Amino acid sequence: MLISFFTALREAQVPVSLREYLTLCDALSRDLAQKSVEDFYYLARAALVKDERNLDKFDRVFATVFKGLEPGEDFSAKAAIPEDWLRKLAEKYLTEEEKNQIEALGWDKMMETLKKRLEEQKGRHQGGNKWIGTAGTSPFGAYGYNPEGIRIGQDGNRNFRAVKVWDKRDFKDLDGDEELGPRNMKLALRRLRKLARTGAAEELDLDGTIAATARQGFLDLRLRPERRNAVKVLLLLDIGGSMDWHVTQVEQLFSAARCEFKHLEHFYFHNCLYEGVWKTNTRRHAEKTSTWDLLHTFPHDYKLIFVGDAAMSPYEIVMEGGSVEHMNEEPGKVWLERALTCWPHAVWLNPTPETHWPYTQSIAMIQRIMENRMYPLTLEGLETAMRELTR
Repeated sequence: MLISFFTALREAQVPVSLREYLTLCDALSRDLAQKSVEDFYYLARAALVKDERNLDKFDRVFATVFKGLEPGEDFSAKAAIPEDWLRKLAEKYLTEEEKNQIEALGWDKMMETLKKRLEEQKGRHQGGNKWIGTAGTSPFGAYGYNPEGIRIGQDGNRNFRAVKVWDKRDFKDLDGDEELGPRNMKLALRRLRKLARTGAAEELDLDGTIAATARQGFLDLRLRPERRNAVKVLLLLDIGGSMDWHVTQVEQLFSAARCEFKHLEHFYFHNCLYEGVWKTNTRRHAEKTSTWDLLHTFPHDYKLIFVGDAAMSPYEIVMEGGSVEHMNEEPGKVWLERALTCWPHAVWLNPTPETHWPYTQSIAMIQRIMENRMYPLTLEGLETAMRELTR
């Protein structure tokens, strides 16, 4: 009933906020209306109306919503606050000084402790530093803070500190039809060209037609295959998480690549390359492609381009089971090295500004694996990367 009252006030153009609604619910839970309709009226008006010009609107809505209400009815039982609202209010916010006082457990101890907590914990916890809960400093749970933790039951990133996420995550495919803003991005990709005449003879060969006509003494049309870019490109795109900030920029690159390269294959991964990649994000849990199959499908003459911000937990690169989403049997570093062995002409394009790279440990680790062939996703960076691939 209170939610209906709240929405009716909003529809009547009374400027009430969610915080004011929660204040009213809190007051009712403390029995400040004393189960009296009249007292409830004045309590609600004091909590929800900030401008006397809205008193008439409030009275009309109150009369409509609570018409026929018995004087002794208990409002506290109807003041149920939606759980997701309470969760948001319960989020933990710490100062930088408070954050620095919290120590990370380390990978082995964290996984061992999680197993122990799952065996011992019997109920919900909030605000602590030990159990799986919310709004605390424990390494396990949601809406809190820990320098290294396992995120459980939280909608989206907050501090970008989770080394594993115990939730099903859905991503969207990049839009390959996105129109580019700066046309120069297409021009930069054209540096990676090897023109060849392949396919059906569809283009008029003017010189050949003139020579043949001169020899035959009558018009003899000659056709030839159109010149196309014969470079083969394998594009591996990091998707989801912190890459959501760069979707527009990466979509522009993806759209330009589809225009410039006839032989273009693309797959998605998350954070680091592991044993599986996928073509469609909506089907990534059901239709994955084995990375081993990838390595044995596309020849060594393909140019490999990674696109990602390389921002992740270092465990994802060097540890078995280090992936934020699943228990990988081999570290990401192993799969990256296999890819570089299979396709020696490879670069990594990073949409994060290059000035920020020194502040992320995982970027430095990926740079070493790539043998410093990481370039910023700028026009200058693209041109340098394309020159590297043509060597």
